[in-house]
Order: sequence, then C-alpha cells, then structure tokens
Amino acid sequence: MAKGRVPLLAREGWVHAAVTGGAAAGVHYFLGWVWALPIWLAFVFVLQFFRDPSRNIPAAPLGLVCPADGRVIAVGDVHDPYLDRPAKRVSIFMNVFNVHSNRSPTEGKIIERWYRHGRFLNASLDKASDENERNALWIQTDEGDDIIVVQVAGLLARRILCDVQPGERIAQGERYGFIRFGSRVDVYIPPSSQVRVTLGDKVKAGSDIIAFLIH
Repeated sequence: MAKGRVPLLAREGWVHAAVTGGAAAGVHYFLGWVWALPIWLAFVFVLQFFRDPSRNIPAAPLGLVCPADGRVIAVGDVHDPYLDRPAKRVSIFMNVFNVHSNRSPTEGKIIERWYRHGRFLNASLDKASDENERNALWIQTDEGDDIIVVQVAGLLARRILCDVQPGERIAQGERYGFIRFGSRVDVYIPPSSQVRVTLGDKVKAGSDIIAFLIH
C-alpha cells in the first residue's frame, strides 16, 4: 500500500485554504458578502486546485500508470537526457483545473534524483522539457527496467514539491509530489515499451495505464 496517504485536500494546500478561508470569513463578517465574494471565489479555487482524491491503482505489474492528471501532449521516440539512451517519452500537461498530485508510474527503487533550475515557459511547449525548472526521478523496477519521471514547472508554476529521496522504495501509483499552478510531467521509458495512449488523450494519475514494459 502506498505510504504518505493524505486527506481529500492535499497538505500542500492547507495553508492556502486557511488563509483564503479566514480572510473571506473575516471580510464577510465585518463588511458583508459583496466585499467578501471575490475572496470566497479565491477560496473555492484553492479547494479545487489542491484537491487530492484517492485512486484505485490497477493490478498491472508490467504496466506503467499515469503520473499526472491532464492531457497527453507528446508521445514518441526521443533521447533520454538523464540516462543518455534512446527512449520513448510520454508527456502530460496539467492545467489549473486538473489534480496536481503526482504519482509513481511503477514500483521500484529510486536510484537518483535531479533538480535543475530553469525557465518558466508554457509547459505545453516541447522545449519546456529541456529549458524549464524540473525535478527528475530515476526509478529502477525489480525486473531491471529504468524509468525516468520528470516534474516540469510551467508558466505559472513556481514550486515543485518532491517527497522522496534516492535509496527509498516507491510503490506503483504512490503519491510522491505536487506542482503548483499548471505544469507537465514527462515519462521516459525503454524503447521496447508498448505505449497505450495517444495525443490528446485525457488521463488520470494512478488510474490509467500509459504503457506496458515488454520483456
């Protein structure tokens, strides 16, 4: 079972919810609902942005589950810049209305973690994978497959959060991080993998299978 289970509202949003909710209630009490309405709307936005629903992880030992909610914006053969190898890449774009919790595509050991500072281009652009601020995890499965999953900051994102470190084990579908306010996640997988998604597909983290590892 995945560790680090959180309530329906992600812990990254607790402070934001408390501040906006408290401000809305205070203005409502002292000045009335008309003045408070914009702050109440901000409070509702915070609640929807930081929602973190539970997911039923499919039983698929060689399947790679989706690491993020959103829309598939890139699928294809690329060069993996982290392990210097040929690979297939699946990229998922998250807009501000998607759930922004990130989940591990596979079970395995975290071999390495890289955090690289960069720009804050629109995350839907292909060059965002190489130029934007990003956090990458190298996960090695028990079968020896190497999976790279990369959290990429976006135009509005200014904070990438990652709760795991090299040497730890991670479960398939386990929640491991969060990106605030619009972003993308790239997954680099072995070139022999069978990709199960196509451009434009809407996917859910932890629930949908994006590819199968082929042995």
